[in-house]
Amino acid sequence: MAEPRPRMELPTKVEQRWQALRRLEGRVNEVAERALREQYGLSVSEYMALAALVYSDRDGHLRQQVLAEFIPLNNSSVSRLVARLERAGLTERYLCESDRRGVYTQITEHGRRIVQLARETYLRVLHEVLDAARQDPELAEVAEYIQHVQPQQRVASLAGE
Repeated sequence: MAEPRPRMELPTKVEQRWQALRRLEGRVNEVAERALREQYGLSVSEYMALAALVYSDRDGHLRQQVLAEFIPLNNSSVSRLVARLERAGLTERYLCESDRRGVYTQITEHGRRIVQLARETYLRVLHEVLDAARQDPELAEVAEYIQHVQPQQRVASLAGE
């Protein structure tokens, strides 16, 4: 007979919810990483960087420090990530006119097209993992909170609106 799955009972509700959120993020990232790599050759971090550029209020460009905060990644990891995106023709880098130390990343039209396509995959994965997590007693509360939208909002989300 198989041994029962070990459980971890953190002492406070806030710790339990935080752990559930971290586990849920790990599940989403694992499934999304596979799907995005397979279909678009993107990592989750690369997709998130492109999405940050497209959906920021700066018309597709951000300082790399700000991009690092949005993803979130450390600055040196963002530099390597941006270099990969630039080699793929998805972004361009340029220096700030007023502060030559400031480096900006600008999404290209090709990058915009890719992020729009990849977003459909990301949203599908996100909803699939959240739906499954709602069946797990340890994750259900957090998954419900994240996914709590009106039915018409969810249809719009899945339709890419």
